Amino acid sequence: MSAHPARHEAVVIGGGYAGVLAANRLRKRGDVRVTLVNPRPAFIDRLRLHQFAAGTGGAEADFRGLLGDGARLVVDRAERIDTAAREVRLASGGAVPYDHVVYAVGSTAAVPASVPGAADHAVAVGEWESARRLRDRLAGLPPEAPVVVVGGGLTGVETAAEFAERGRKVTLVCGGMLAPSLSPGARRSIAVWMVRNGVTVLGSAEVAEVRSDAVVLSSGEVRPSALTIWTAGFGVPELAAVSGLRTDSVGRLLTDETLTSVDDPRVVAAGDAAAPSGQPLRMSAQAATPLGAQAADTVLSRIAGTEPAPIDQALVGSCVSLGRKAGLRQFADKDDVARELYFAGRLGAAYKEMTCKLGLAKIRREARRPGSLFWFKGGSRPAAPVAPVSAATVDGE
Repeated sequence: MSAHPARHEAVVIGGGYAGVLAANRLRKRGDVRVTLVNPRPAFIDRLRLHQFAAGTGGAEADFRGLLGDGARLVVDRAERIDTAAREVRLASGGAVPYDHVVYAVGSTAAVPASVPGAADHAVAVGEWESARRLRDRLAGLPPEAPVVVVGGGLTGVETAAEFAERGRKVTLVCGGMLAPSLSPGARRSIAVWMVRNGVTVLGSAEVAEVRSDAVVLSSGEVRPSALTIWTAGFGVPELAAVSGLRTDSVGRLLTDETLTSVDDPRVVAAGDAAAPSGQPLRMSAQAATPLGAQAADTVLSRIAGTEPAPIDQALVGSCVSLGRKAGLRQFADKDDVARELYFAGRLGAAYKEMTCKLGLAKIRREARRPGSLFWFKGGSRPAAPVAPVSAATVDGE
């Protein structure tokens, strides 16, 4: 890296997988000063939040081991991107000036207000604060107290399995198919594990109401629940919309295929909060980390005065933990369509643990060697036409 004095201010909003990777990669140029704005003083390893909630593991990592030398951490909440003044306004009242912003605010756990009682009585697991509330609630329950997990996706499966392995009486309400993103054989494998470990799986049931001590299903059946955990669906922060930038229907920042905002060429998105061409990738750490790298590359291209490359990455499967002793590795083609190829059991658990550790290892390596990240490429998405933003429209560079 060159030793030029800092001339370009790059602000990364969000210290998750995409944001920290982008902050590290931006250090490829010595004349870029990087500021990472994050509301928490520690990195949250979201892949392990269900473990943290169940009391089987931790989910925090020190930024000092993940963020490269020279990148500055500001522990604060970004409240608005002032695109006219080119400043990120902070909840503390301060502001961070920028030449370029990487918008990597991630996703949030979403408990729907449309389901009566859900907001009052259900607890989510997808964020640090909600996972901590869940852990505290669980600690106060007797071992025989019934637990209901709402949502049959991978988060719901992992949460239900983690609690069941700890001896909890768990009901998993899928609202449809169990683990729908997996192949039929992989779904059967998970269903067998659930039966063997005492989890009641309600495939076609939906939750119509959440009470303090029960859930009411769409059929009218009332199931006792001392603790209801909501894992169905995610949202994204409203920062982009509050800042006057266009978003998709969920709230993700709308970008072109170089991850550049369709409204402002100085704002580039990465991770769960990005909607390139209105066709976002699946919300996952697997997608977020390469998106962080490509967002950083787009910023570096604009600084260099060259045209950024369109994103190019593939999603090649999923890893699912089933407690601490079992798991499943699902293979997929490059377009994220599951193949009838998987392995499960203890080998699946070992592979899942390896991928969790590898996720942080990649970030640490990027901190030591900016530009080192490798990812699978060649995937395709059905892209809606969104006009790209030319590097020439960034005035003064």
